[in-house]
Amino acid sequence: MAVITGVHPVTEALRAKRPLERILIARGLAGPRVQEVIDLARKGSVPVRFEDRGALDRLSSVKAHQGVIALGAAKQYATLDKVAPKSRLLVVLDGVEDPHNLGAIVRTAHAAGAGAVIIPERRAVGLTDVVAKSAAGALEHLPVVRAVNISQTLRALKEMGYFIYGLDERGTTLYNEVAWADKVAVVMGGEGGGLHDLVKKNCDELLRIPMAGKIASLNVSVATGVVLFDWLARGPKA
Repeated sequence: MAVITGVHPVTEALRAKRPLERILIARGLAGPRVQEVIDLARKGSVPVRFEDRGALDRLSSVKAHQGVIALGAAKQYATLDKVAPKSRLLVVLDGVEDPHNLGAIVRTAHAAGAGAVIIPERRAVGLTDVVAKSAAGALEHLPVVRAVNISQTLRALKEMGYFIYGLDERGTTLYNEVAWADKVAVVMGGEGGGLHDLVKKNCDELLRIPMAGKIASLNVSVATGVVLFDWLARGPKA
């Protein structure tokens, strides 16, 4: 991941609309130039985090970072209003933190015919170089949307005509027995924790993958592939 340091370089990166994962600003730092960075970041939907200066020192190769650092993204994020109207399948991730998993999911989603992958802004991995490498080129073809709030995004998708399926080990419906709706959003939980309770409540139906062994669940990228390719095989055709 590219690291851009200093007020002026970060400001210029924002003005040029360079893909950025987030902006880090030292706590207590203020002034008109810093406020300009914050305003440009908000305008470009780039998250701003206020961190201890020591955290910025560890990220930067130089001490003269002026308390402002930008972390570059592997590509520009898409917006929900651009991808949702022209998609039949969206993949929503509720807190995937491993970049290899995210990259594998992007690759799988593209192969299965998804229109986009949606990831949360907080407590989840973004579009790092590791993600891009793990996606094996799929990131160049599949849009990724970063959502401020996954539950709100699911409600917005319902208003757009999407039926929301969440994958959960306690789901009442087997994934390969579901009657897939015309427009589908499949929600996958993060490693270990699965779906958050509020996210579950915003799903229309919870699906599960039957397990024959003693392990309760699959790796999230593997589980995503199982469900998406069932949709591809049995879902409504365009």
